[in-house]
Amino acid sequence: MKLANNKILITGGASGIGLGLTERFIQENNTVIICGRRESLLKEVAAKFPAVITRVCDLAKATDRLDLFNWIEENHADLNVLVNNAGIQNWVNVSDGNLFDKAANEIEINITAPVHLANLFLQLNSLDTIMNVTSGLAFVPLSKVPVYSATKAFLRSFTLSLRHQLKDKNIEVIEIIPPALNTDLGGKGLHDEHPSVSDFIESIFKQLEAGKNELTFGTSEARAEANNEAILKYFKLMNP
Repeated sequence: MKLANNKILITGGASGIGLGLTERFIQENNTVIICGRRESLLKEVAAKFPAVITRVCDLAKATDRLDLFNWIEENHADLNVLVNNAGIQNWVNVSDGNLFDKAANEIEINITAPVHLANLFLQLNSLDTIMNVTSGLAFVPLSKVPVYSATKAFLRSFTLSLRHQLKDKNIEVIEIIPPALNTDLGGKGLHDEHPSVSDFIESIFKQLEAGKNELTFGTSEARAEANNEAILKYFKLMNP
């Protein structure tokens, strides 16, 4: 992937990893469009980075996803990079009374939305790169977030198939595989002890420069490369 002179859409680009990607892609001289549910948060990013283009969009709604694509097609038809970053994480027990409703929303945003958006944006003749943000939990689940872990395993599998199907179309498919980072994913304070987003972003951009299409960091690298015996060891470590 070329790192400069792209027009990039980043879903969930106003916070966490999405904001880290937004900041770095701007520094690399790209045009960046971000979308998210919270207009106030989008305005904060736009105030800090006036070049950023924002769009309010609830990715849990198929109509909003269609509206987003139609708006891009009409106003930014030269967009060439789609970054499926938006995601939610629920800490739940499978016996919780509200499990189904939480799971349905998690699946809609973490699975249905990136699949739908990939299908829509492949209609753009300019598209040459799709980036999907999965997780180290795609390889070894954390039982406290059972649905989230499963959604990321799905997205990794889908990404592998997407890459294979698009290889003859000269569309690059890149998987970003973060470990737990110091973000508000899942709730404030849950990940405060984990590495910073800035360190993660610095590492994955070095990997992009090296031409890699699976970008790991810290423990996600070990999990991505683990065999079944090592995966079981990680599972017992993460789920005592």
